[in-house]
Amino acid sequence: MNNVFVIGGGAWGTALAAAARRAGRDVVLYARETEVVNAINAGAPNPIYLPDVQLPDGLGAVSTIADAADDCDAVILVVPAQFVRATLKELAETLSPKVPIVLAAKGIEQGTLALMTEIAAEVVPNNPLAVISGPSFAGEVARGVPAAVTLACADDLLGRRLVNMIAGSTFRIYQSNDLIGAEIGGSVKNVLAIACGIVEGRGLGDNARAALITRGLAEMMRFGRAKGATSETMTGLAGMGDLVLTCNAMQSRNFSFGYALGQGQSVAEILASRVAVTEGVTSAVSVTELAEKLGVDMPICQAVNAIIHHNQDIDGAIASLMDRPLRPESE
Repeated sequence: MNNVFVIGGGAWGTALAAAARRAGRDVVLYARETEVVNAINAGAPNPIYLPDVQLPDGLGAVSTIADAADDCDAVILVVPAQFVRATLKELAETLSPKVPIVLAAKGIEQGTLALMTEIAAEVVPNNPLAVISGPSFAGEVARGVPAAVTLACADDLLGRRLVNMIAGSTFRIYQSNDLIGAEIGGSVKNVLAIACGIVEGRGLGDNARAALITRGLAEMMRFGRAKGATSETMTGLAGMGDLVLTCNAMQSRNFSFGYALGQGQSVAEILASRVAVTEGVTSAVSVTELAEKLGVDMPICQAVNAIIHHNQDIDGAIASLMDRPLRPESE
């Protein structure tokens, strides 16, 4: 597990490439943008996504997936969730079926409502899979400040090898075999982070945000259990840990998106001002549709989806949540 190929030159892909490089691996990063490839090969920061972060020496970059896919020991796939299927199809043309793929995208595919592991099982059925997720702002991981995440893999031995491939003195990785749970946590927390941003932007106070995070975790756990996840994963780093992080910091693209909504900006205005993808915008649709299909009650996620995609008035959505019938907390 020495040659690592990271696909996705955004902030999180660059951060994971930096972590693997600090762990002593030979790392090649694929990026679509020529300026990113050229800068990284010159030893400079990622000029688009992490312009202020000096990356470790020896990190390489390519602009074509085939340039590195046929000579790697593991792939870390870090493209936006809605592009995972297309990227895997391209990767499958040159990647050996024995090479494990670590999925780092957080989301659910629109239309099919498939998790990233379900897409991978369809497109690259012979490649072993793992999922990495947890509370980890890309800039901090790229800088090498302390962080801890979960890596889930059904094969314990392979999971240990993958953990050792990426983990380092400032990037601690806990192993799990619950891939579904790791995926659910990463998908749902982005939608809930938008809700928390709205609360902050509207100036509704810390009480409201604490209640929203707690009840949001309840939604996440119901959703996870319906898909076969364990409660331990939902209350661990990939679930509650990631939720707490993204619901409390402007570094979160989803929280800052919600904050701007709460301040009165339109969805179109916010998205037009951004370079990086805000995953919670698309996840709001797929999470609520899949929840409905599974018969899972997720009122907060439904409210976020209604605000973003169906022009629901924010104050009206908040009032509707507060006016729901009273019920036992355990339900």
